Parts: sequence; structure tokens; C-alpha cells
Amino acid sequence: MAARLYYIDGLGQSDVAKFVKVSQAKVSRLLALARERGIVRITVADYEPRHTELEAQIRSRLGLSTVVVIKAFEGLAESDLRKAVGHFASEALNTLIKPGDIVALAGGRTIYELVQHLPEPRNKALTVVQAMGSVDSSVSSFDAQEIGRVVAQRLGGSFLALNAPAYIPEKRTRDALLKLPQVRSVHDHLGRAQVAIVGLGTLENSVFVERGALGPEAVAELREAGAVGEICGRFFDRNGAECDTLWRDQVMSVEAEQLRKIPQVIGVVSGNDRSASIAAAIRGKLLKGLVIDETGAAALLAATTPVSRPKVKSKKK
Repeated sequence: MAARLYYIDGLGQSDVAKFVKVSQAKVSRLLALARERGIVRITVADYEPRHTELEAQIRSRLGLSTVVVIKAFEGLAESDLRKAVGHFASEALNTLIKPGDIVALAGGRTIYELVQHLPEPRNKALTVVQAMGSVDSSVSSFDAQEIGRVVAQRLGGSFLALNAPAYIPEKRTRDALLKLPQVRSVHDHLGRAQVAIVGLGTLENSVFVERGALGPEAVAELREAGAVGEICGRFFDRNGAECDTLWRDQVMSVEAEQLRKIPQVIGVVSGNDRSASIAAAIRGKLLKGLVIDETGAAALLAATTPVSRPKVKSKKK
């Protein structure tokens, strides 16, 4: 009776207690017992976390093979938005990673949230490769070397660390490091990756600026060169071409040409401040897929125009 009054008739527990002449605490125990015995079965309507309409629009307009757009409530804090994207997009990302794949992996807060929710079959036999060197000496849980270990542990496989700084002050020193067998092996694996999971930055929102690796002079040089975006420390212009600056020859990371050859390069972002960066990366074939929240997806569509297709001339009879 208590279950009927509470779940069907909509009475509060205090009113139910009056009807059945027991304490409210006893009603709470009776309701819990009803669930345990199967007298009450609670079902929840299936929730679709992905905005499939926006996904279709982005795929059609920008020519991406993979698009995952996660619905988001208005007014979410940045940290909560990253968590929502990570939680609901993890299943889709897991399906993209096939057993035996070489996976190039960057760092980032949204990527961190995403990998926390990957399942743990532990049988994919992956080779997870750090796609960018360490930004500085203080390694955080958001950095590629830490995220890479989590992915290898959850999905099963080995992790190859790029044991070098992301930024080398001199090209000569950078080139010498690349010749070391340990570094060379990691670099070669990056060139053979089937999947890359990367974040996107800008000059205004860059981990290199935030953590002091990129100083004011370098920022000014990159801005003068037309930089609108960054992937794994590679800054590129509005056409997706890597900016020809001194910085280009001082970065220790997956190269732009390597990214272009990887079949699935998935950009993982949250927020609406990187539309220009995303669009440029797509133009330059640096990105083949995208994981993003619906606010960012809407901003991306608003900032881009449909891909023009050549007109087919009708043959004269």
C-alpha cells in the first residue's frame, strides 16, 4: 500500500505515513524493501547525449569523417562542460580505436576527462605514443605522459613516452635529440599511427603561454606569421599551413605532415572560443574528426561557410 500511495498516487512520505499509521522513517524503509523485492521497478527513459542534427551539419559542411557533439546545459562552468564532453563522448571514441592500433596522444583537460571514462576491456593490445614532449618539469594529470599511461592501462597495451621537452631553445639541439634511438623510435611510431587524439589551442588560449614556455617575443612572431591555432605545439595559419617561424624548428612533437597521414585525427575540445582554429585545422587536413560540445559546435557552424562543390555541367544533346 505504501508503494502505491507514494509512486502511483504521488503522496509525500509524511502523508503516506499518516495513511498507513507508521513513522515516516518506517515508510522510507518500506519503500526501499519494495524496490529490493521487485514490487517496485523504476525505469528511466533512455537519454541521447549527442546532438545528432549538429553532427550531421558539421559533417556535411566541413567534410569530417567523425563528429561527436555532446549536448550541454546552459550556464555550465568550464570544468563541468569538460566533464560532460568527456563522460558522454568516451564510448564513441572507444569504438574508433581498434585492437592493435598505434594511438598518438596529446594532453589537455578535456582529453583527460574523456579518458577517465573509457571502458577497461584491457585486451586491445594498443601502442599508445606520447605525441608531444613535456611542456615543463612539473607534470600534471592533464599532460600527455600521464594521460597516455591511463589509456594504455584502461584499453590494454603499452605506452611509449617521448622523454624530451616540448620546446628546445635551439634547432641544432632539437635535431640531435631526434637522432637518439629512444626518441627516434617514438617519432617513427607517430608516423605509423592509425589514430591521433589531440587538443586545439590558440595564441590566446595556449598551454605554452600559460606555463611560460612561449614568451612575448615568440607570441608576437607567431601572431605576425598569422597563427590562428595550435596542435601539439605546431602553430598554423588560417589555411592550416604550419607557420614558418623559429618556433617551428624548436618543437619536439608529432609533425604536421605526420598528422596529415594519420587516418583518424580527432580533435577534442570544449567551449566556443576555437572556431577559427578548428576550421583552419580542417582546411589544412590536420583534423579528420571532432569531439565538441553543442555550444562550440553551433559557434563553429556560425563561423564557417558551406564547402563549395564544383558544378557539373550538363551535356548538350
